[in-house]
Amino acid sequence: MEKNLTMKKDDSIDDKLDNLCKNAVELINYSRSVVLKEVNLLQLMTYFTLGKWIVEVQQDGESRAKYGKKILITLSETLNKEFGKGFSVATLTNIRKFYLIYQERISEPTVTEFTMEKSQPLVTNLEKEPPFHLSWSHYLILMRIENKDERNFYEMQSLKEGWGKRELQRQYGSSLYERLLLGKDKDKILTASQKGQIVEKSADIVKDPYVLEFLGLDEKADFSETDLESRLIDHLQEFLLELGTGFTFVARQKRFSFEEDHFRVDLVFYNRLLQCFVLFDLKTEKLKHQDLGQMQMYVNYYDRYEKQDFENPTIGVLLCPDKNDAIVELTLPENCNIYASKYQLYMPDKKLLQEKMKEWMEEESGNEC
Repeated sequence: MEKNLTMKKDDSIDDKLDNLCKNAVELINYSRSVVLKEVNLLQLMTYFTLGKWIVEVQQDGESRAKYGKKILITLSETLNKEFGKGFSVATLTNIRKFYLIYQERISEPTVTEFTMEKSQPLVTNLEKEPPFHLSWSHYLILMRIENKDERNFYEMQSLKEGWGKRELQRQYGSSLYERLLLGKDKDKILTASQKGQIVEKSADIVKDPYVLEFLGLDEKADFSETDLESRLIDHLQEFLLELGTGFTFVARQKRFSFEEDHFRVDLVFYNRLLQCFVLFDLKTEKLKHQDLGQMQMYVNYYDRYEKQDFENPTIGVLLCPDKNDAIVELTLPENCNIYASKYQLYMPDKKLLQEKMKEWMEEESGNEC
């Protein structure tokens, strides 16, 4: 196999295209001969390299615009003839896009070494610090995200949380990035794009709103708090994914008593990253100040009678379809670890949230001037 895609300056564009097809066949044959455990990394390295070659040949022929399409069509026909289905023009277009988006991740010498024969040691070394951690299916979703910081966030979060492609698609569709970071400072946004969600304090784990479309409830339907709770338990796995990093389920309708009075907390979770209990109280009507006082009592009980000395203060979250932020602010003392968050039973308007995020960022930039 040739060390790289070598072409002389005086070669015609047709010769370069023939050379591209020949090298692509050899590259794919090589990648398919490697052991199964390295298939994912090899596939992504192969697509990255193939995308690089496509871009280089297209750039050489850019003065003839129609040639860009011809290159993809000819290469698709060549590869499908050699390997069967799997290399459509659409797939090759995505492979080209993959290289253009992530081209800074792999150096030119590394790509050259990858295309050499007997490059097994290179693959082994790359596995120690791989340039790509997810599957091709994940990257097909990520490549649809235009904002680089947002794209990096979902990639890091998929890796940290072990999201499959379906969960990645749902989290992106539910605007997790905007819901977590809207209103946060720029440093927080930058950190999230580099490391994913960072959980350091109680506010970091709370979302507003929570998206519960997986419950299958119609927002216009009449359902009780018991109905809502039962649906959440029936869809506990999905709810845990929506809650986010570090949550484990503890109890449902957790009972405690003071003298002759009995109380029940709707849902109790534990966050292993913050090392604290997280209590959820469910409401199906607009939040009232009495609800906030009740949650304060629940939190106080857990802090005094359930929390161990090594654990952090309990967090309380009231989930409601509607709230008045002014009442919440006036009712609750500062730094009380109690939050009121809305829930919605449908996917949010992603475009609207993106516009709000953009407006907020522009306001922050203006304030810094």
